[in-house]
Amino acid sequence: MAITINDPISLGGLTIKNRLIMAPMQQYKGTPEAFAISHHTEHYRRRARHVGLIILESTAVSPNGRLWENDIGIYTDSHVEPLKRITDAVHEQGTPVFIQLSHGGRKSSPLVTSSLVAPSAIAFDDHYGTPQELTQKGITNVIDEYRLAAIRSIQAGFDGIELHAAHGFLIHQFASPLSNAREDAYGGSSENRARFLQEIVAAVREEVGRDYPVIVRISATDYSEGGLHPEEWVRMLKLLESELDAIHVSSGGLLPVKPSDVYSAYQLPHATAIKQHFKIPVIAVGKIHRRSLADRILQDRLADCIAVGSPLLEDPDYAEGLLVPRERELSGQS
Repeated sequence: MAITINDPISLGGLTIKNRLIMAPMQQYKGTPEAFAISHHTEHYRRRARHVGLIILESTAVSPNGRLWENDIGIYTDSHVEPLKRITDAVHEQGTPVFIQLSHGGRKSSPLVTSSLVAPSAIAFDDHYGTPQELTQKGITNVIDEYRLAAIRSIQAGFDGIELHAAHGFLIHQFASPLSNAREDAYGGSSENRARFLQEIVAAVREEVGRDYPVIVRISATDYSEGGLHPEEWVRMLKLLESELDAIHVSSGGLLPVKPSDVYSAYQLPHATAIKQHFKIPVIAVGKIHRRSLADRILQDRLADCIAVGSPLLEDPDYAEGLLVPRERELSGQS
């Protein structure tokens, strides 16, 4: 039988009711102390009715890792209760919700960051400035921040964790040779550049166990010669396949460059190139906004789930329309 976007799928120990995922999209509504507010609760409640899974917007594991001055965080125990209100609201709609844990590294907001850090002292641009190279102690401290964030994620009621290793943020910075010039155990070979992510996954797994879903979002390409590409990500993620439950494939963000063209499903070839090497599900994202396109991707085994972002920001009921049977879509019915 042909797979459609309406079919359930398992991500680790969790089965979701359909293969449409709400991608993490920033709200820019957090307080100066990185607390979620009522806007977040209502925003996610409103969009939870039809999607199979919600992935919360990027949530900082460190006060020095916030991506924007108005994002949200989970780096103190006080952050838990506002986030718990979000998960309760989403669960009332019968939908699971993952948190996306992030650290901006050299792309942390200068407005709220007192210590800009990265794998190497290489600046993203003049706006952010040159970061300090993390010492071994600094690396250990960041890994512990992820560990504590994982504990708080369970306390806040999240059903799983997505580790943000995309869009030029800290884990991505360690993975790419364009931002990682280290000569120790965290730099050089693909295996060494993957070590930071490996140690974060290990720390998170120690706290959540193997049955709790943990997925990773990556940027499959840096859009620059000498940068990351799907084949290298395969080598790095193969080291982690037994500890991960899905791979969410995006692109770019490491450098201030953009893809030459953005079109329907423009990132799909990267997801497909990675999927052929893994047994765990691969999530495709990037302008997959038609039911017929989504179903064709799933039927042809090019990806296992479809993530949608911007349309859900604009229309909270967008998912309902995307999930109608294809026959109704073709006939023009709502």
